[in-house]
Amino acid sequence: MDRQQEYVLRAMEERDIHFIRLWFTDVLGILKSVAIAPAELEGAFAEGIGFDGSAIEGFTRVYEADMVAMPDPTTFQLLPWQGERYGTARMFCDILTPEGDPSLADPRYVLKRALKRAADMGFSFYTHPEIEFYLFKSGTGRSTNPLVPLDLGGYFDHTARGSTNDFRRIAIEMLESMGISVEFSHHEAGPGQNEIDLRYADALTMADNIMTFRTVVKEAALAQDNFASFMPKPMAHYPGSGMHTHFSLFEGDRNAFFDASAEYELSKTARAFMAGVLHYSREICLITNQFVNSYKRLWGGAEAPNYVCWGHNNRSALLRVPMYKPGKPQTARVEFRGMDSAVNPYLAFAVILAAGLKGIEDDLPLPAEAEDDVWALTDSERRALGIQPLPHSLDEAAIIMSKSDLAAETLGEHVFEFVLRNKRQEWNEYRAQVTAYELERFLPIL
Repeated sequence: MDRQQEYVLRAMEERDIHFIRLWFTDVLGILKSVAIAPAELEGAFAEGIGFDGSAIEGFTRVYEADMVAMPDPTTFQLLPWQGERYGTARMFCDILTPEGDPSLADPRYVLKRALKRAADMGFSFYTHPEIEFYLFKSGTGRSTNPLVPLDLGGYFDHTARGSTNDFRRIAIEMLESMGISVEFSHHEAGPGQNEIDLRYADALTMADNIMTFRTVVKEAALAQDNFASFMPKPMAHYPGSGMHTHFSLFEGDRNAFFDASAEYELSKTARAFMAGVLHYSREICLITNQFVNSYKRLWGGAEAPNYVCWGHNNRSALLRVPMYKPGKPQTARVEFRGMDSAVNPYLAFAVILAAGLKGIEDDLPLPAEAEDDVWALTDSERRALGIQPLPHSLDEAAIIMSKSDLAAETLGEHVFEFVLRNKRQEWNEYRAQVTAYELERFLPIL
């Protein structure tokens, strides 16, 4: 037994913890959980916990159903909403086959593979997400009871005590108590919409943190008799919820994206990484924007990026070079604005990293910077500049990814094929629906 496992066992006893929740995600990024008693933990560290993988989205077929959840002791944390006495802790798990091999369906393993490829090239990968979500009053959101946002605030508004201001304080205190550092928080542009930014961390830790973040936010909302949603576009006439994410590669302690002598202090490595992300952005869009509703955010206005280009402080661009502090290497980074906050962070970080590394390997040239407001250009002007659109729908994104060698290689055959099957089914179910718009628009006149 290693030191980290010994620490967890000792902490369980000292803190009077009565339940341990073992967490993992399915291929769509939905959190799964199994609870065990403290007496079972030592055995779980040694052999894992068996479960029926065929019951989990995208894991296994019925005739190869047995899977093993192996807890990662480095992810041990108390769940603050469960109370201090007779407490509950959680650990994330790696999913294994009964033979002890990593499961090819485990999103955490997909990201670990991508990070190993980066490590083989001498890089570590760091991320910093800005996570947006909506808060709604409890009991709303059904067809007979429309969505009611928790407040009518706008961007950076200071709302009254007891609404979203108070909520963010409670949620952040929970996150900080779990070792998840928060950098900023504020009200976003939509009514009841909020943003909380997590402090930079390595990509695997951050993916775990994002899954924890979504759970904390939902629990904090429920405690106030409200509910939180990370749906990309819950209301047609208000902004969608994105997860703008800042990326950088490090070589040891050195930021590989920094070059003091280059424009915007961005190194050749950073520019090649950006070129790779832009080049493959349409091919990986099904992962970075994985639901039919995601494309209503991308193409529904309100500053969502929908064209493949980059710019410095240009918020219409898919990739943005944020303001930096001259001469400070740690601040060199690139912001990807395409992801929404319903993404599976393990798969999304994996494909973005793979695209960037491919750009470095192939020494892809970075296209010219988009200096204009890309949304204000005509289609012919964008074509003349070589600016392509992102997919307009889930169906188009699935068609494009189905031809992508990069996506297939990064995700692995199992996850790649499952995602395509699942998203084709989602699209077929969606397009068969008769919507409220159709009924209101056509029923009275046809």
